[in-house]
Amino acid sequence: MSEYVRRVSRIPDSLLPRLPHLGIELTERCDNDCIHCCINLPAGDLAARAREMTTQQVLEIMDQAAGLGCLEVRLTGGEPLLRPDFENIYLHARRLGMKVLIYTNARRITIRLADLWKRIPPLVPIEVTVYGMRRESYEAVTRSPGSYGQFRRGVDLLLDRQIPFVVKSVLLPPNRHEVEEFEEWARTLPAVDSIPGYSMFFELRGRRDDEAKNELIRSLRIAPEEGVAMLSRNEARYRKESEEFASRFMGPHGDRLFACGAGCSVCVDAYGRAQPCLGLRAPELTADVLASSVAVALEGFGGLKEMRATDPDYLRRCAVCSLKGFCEQCPAKSWAEYGTLDTPVEYLCEVAHAQARYLGWLGSGAKAWETEVLTRSADKVSEARCSAGLYALEATRSVRRRHTSR
Repeated sequence: MSEYVRRVSRIPDSLLPRLPHLGIELTERCDNDCIHCCINLPAGDLAARAREMTTQQVLEIMDQAAGLGCLEVRLTGGEPLLRPDFENIYLHARRLGMKVLIYTNARRITIRLADLWKRIPPLVPIEVTVYGMRRESYEAVTRSPGSYGQFRRGVDLLLDRQIPFVVKSVLLPPNRHEVEEFEEWARTLPAVDSIPGYSMFFELRGRRDDEAKNELIRSLRIAPEEGVAMLSRNEARYRKESEEFASRFMGPHGDRLFACGAGCSVCVDAYGRAQPCLGLRAPELTADVLASSVAVALEGFGGLKEMRATDPDYLRRCAVCSLKGFCEQCPAKSWAEYGTLDTPVEYLCEVAHAQARYLGWLGSGAKAWETEVLTRSADKVSEARCSAGLYALEATRSVRRRHTSR
C-alpha cells in the first residue's frame, strides 16, 4: 500500500468528499467484437445509440458530481471514443477540475484528439488495452479487420506527443504466446513502471443478454492453476502483495453481501442508470439519475451495507470462508453468472483456492470455509471506513488487476 493511501486513511470523514470518484460508461457499443467481452454491442447498433444519454445529460451528471466533491471521473465503454461528443465531455470534466481516466482501445485516437490531450492533459495516464502484438493475433481477438493498424496508429500518436498512457492485456488463445513480447514492448513505454495487468478470469455478460456469448466466454477462461502460474511469475512480488492484501481485506464477512467499497462511488451506465460499482447491473440495485440525481443515488447505495445473503450454499461456505475478500466472489459476479446476488461462483472459488494453496495458506484438498487460512501476517482484517476503503481498494487492486481488469 502506498504512503499516500496510509495518509488518506487517517483523514477524518468530515474532510473527505462525499463522492471521490465518478464512473461514466459513455456507450456499450464498440468498434471491436472481442471474443471475451462482457459488455460490447456493435458500433452501429442504432437502437443502443438512441437510448444513450445526450451530451447535456452527461454534463449535468458531472456537474452534480463536482458539487459532491468529485475529484476524478472515469470515461469508459464499450469504446468511449465512439461518442462524437467525447471531446466536449472531456473538456467539461477538465473545466470542473477533475482528473479524467480514459479506458480505450486507441483505435479512434485522432491527431486532433491527441493534440487536445497534449494541450489539456487528463492528469492520469490513459489506459489502453492491447489484444495482440501482431495483426493476426490482435484481430483474432477483436474480430474486426483493420483494427490492429488503427490501434498502432493511435498508440504512435500518444507516443509522438509524449502523452502518458499505460497498457493492459487479456490472456487468450490467439495471443498467449506473445506475453514476453508484449511485456518487453510495455517496458519501453515511458509511463509503464510495473508489469502490465492481464484479464484472464473473464466475467460473463453483465446484462445477462447473450447466453451463446457467455458459453464462449466460459470456454476462454484460463484454468485456475494456469492463472496462478501467470500471477506468480515474479514470485516475491506476488507473495508480498498477496500477504499485504490479505492482511487488510481477507477474512469471513458473515452474511453481509457488501463488505467492499461498492456504493462509496457512483458508476453511471450509458442510459443514465447509476450502479454501485462498474460490474453490478442488477436492476433492483440501480437508480435512474436522469429522473432523480447523483446525490439521491449515492444516498440510496448507503443501504447496501445492510443487505444480507440468504442462499444456503453461500451461508454454508462464503459467509464463513477465510478467503473472503481475497476471492473475487461478489454480488456483481453472482448476478452475471446466475441472476442472483449471493449464489457462489464456483470458478472464482476454485481460483481463490488455487492461489491460497500456492501461497501455502491452505493444504491440498482443504476448503477455506472448513479450516483457518494461515497467512504470514498476524494482522486481522480491519473494518475500513467506506470513504477511506475506496482509496485503499483502488491502491491495493494491483494484486487483482493483473487478472481482473476489463
